[in-house]
Amino acid sequence: MSENHVDVIIVGAGLSGIGAGCHLQKHCPGKTYIILESRQTIGGTWDLFRYPGIRSDSDMYTLGYAFRPWRGAKSIADGSSILAYIQETAETYGIDRKIRFDHRVARATWSSTEALWTLEVDHGAERVRITCSFLYTCTGYYDYADGYTPDFPGRARYTGMIVHPQQWPAHLAYAGKRVVVIGSGATAVTLVPALARTAAHVTMLQRSPSYVAALPSQDKTANWLRRNLPAHLAHGLSRWRNVLLTILFYNLARKKPAQFKQRILAMARRQLGPDYDIATHFTPTYNPWDQRMCLVPDGDLFDAIRAGTADVVTDHIDSFTETGIRLVSGAELDADIIVTATGLQLKLLGGLDLVVDGTPVDLSRTTSYKGMMYSDVPNLATALGYTNASWTLKADLTSHYVCRLINHMDSRGYTSCTPRKKRDPAMTEAPLLNFTSGYIKRAIHTFPKQGSKKPWKLYQNYILDFISLKVGTLDDGAMEFSRKGRKVHP
Repeated sequence: MSENHVDVIIVGAGLSGIGAGCHLQKHCPGKTYIILESRQTIGGTWDLFRYPGIRSDSDMYTLGYAFRPWRGAKSIADGSSILAYIQETAETYGIDRKIRFDHRVARATWSSTEALWTLEVDHGAERVRITCSFLYTCTGYYDYADGYTPDFPGRARYTGMIVHPQQWPAHLAYAGKRVVVIGSGATAVTLVPALARTAAHVTMLQRSPSYVAALPSQDKTANWLRRNLPAHLAHGLSRWRNVLLTILFYNLARKKPAQFKQRILAMARRQLGPDYDIATHFTPTYNPWDQRMCLVPDGDLFDAIRAGTADVVTDHIDSFTETGIRLVSGAELDADIIVTATGLQLKLLGGLDLVVDGTPVDLSRTTSYKGMMYSDVPNLATALGYTNASWTLKADLTSHYVCRLINHMDSRGYTSCTPRKKRDPAMTEAPLLNFTSGYIKRAIHTFPKQGSKKPWKLYQNYILDFISLKVGTLDDGAMEFSRKGRKVHP
């Protein structure tokens, strides 16, 4: 077999890709695989983003791998600790020896007669071809090259520095400076207290508020379990406890949004005092979990506001000026540095082109199968995490399912597996992600759809997915198995 052929290609050496390699080595030990990484290093998101204060927005007992306990004291961990955890996992399991850096997959072409994917991969100035039997993309769903920045009027007039968090300069000098952070999401609420420690003043400028909840950076229960029980047992108990609590709170928020909303606002009021204008600055117009909740460990954002080193302004931008920003209200914000924490640009599969038997694949015309495969696209899976819980919970389940699927095909002599939708007038379609966040709304039309029935429905529920992906049947009537283009089942 050519050195440019392997059984499985994993695309992406971030949190999901390293985990996928570990699962393959454990559950499919006879399979050859490589990881293709477009950048020069391991870590994905946790290496790319270097802005001050970057941290997890999920607890590390669920964001960490199920098979490798998180041993840090903090449940909400800083970015450098998460990056070190990913790197150490890759080294411990030998995954780092399987990675080909500076390999960007541009195109993947499937042949049913050969039951092979042929990948066209840019490596420096050279384009190489590598084949595999199964393709597993672990690239997340945002554009690594560019974040999203609106076309602000008057931007060219501004004489200070404009920075997007996705391209944070390594030695940006913000100490003693006036900083305006545009945005109200997870990145903005992380940046503001971190910058406020040394900046002259930081203003978080938002068009509309997000839900912001304080929680302890350390999980006392998890730390007690870790001190008193074997590591894997303590990790497993902490992981399942947090899974169940997350599901409980999410379901409460969706079933009783008004009551849940008032509890969050009451928490903010306790943090900021009765005289603070919670109604203007911390009361969204949407229901809890219509967008992702913003978590602030140990209430650091609220601390900065109380201390007077940071404030929140809720208004619309009229235009940039030479010295800052003029608002629709007529007020002006002077700034030495403006940070556009205005979101991501989505790009599924890292932007690679897909072709199946000579026909280009338009992913927006496919339907997602179990939140990980695509209708009429053979031998291809994607690791996509939860929007209402930690990313890794779903990525781990997906990797386990991919291994089950590969082993199932091997045991029966199948060479391909393809999700096929049958005509069902009772099944309707909906967007794959039902969040109202701007970055979702801007690009969701390019994503696959989901169906109203299993296995085409995306549940965003770890327990349901655990049953479906870890122990559920593989022969579910929707998955078609073939031997080199010849359908054999169902």
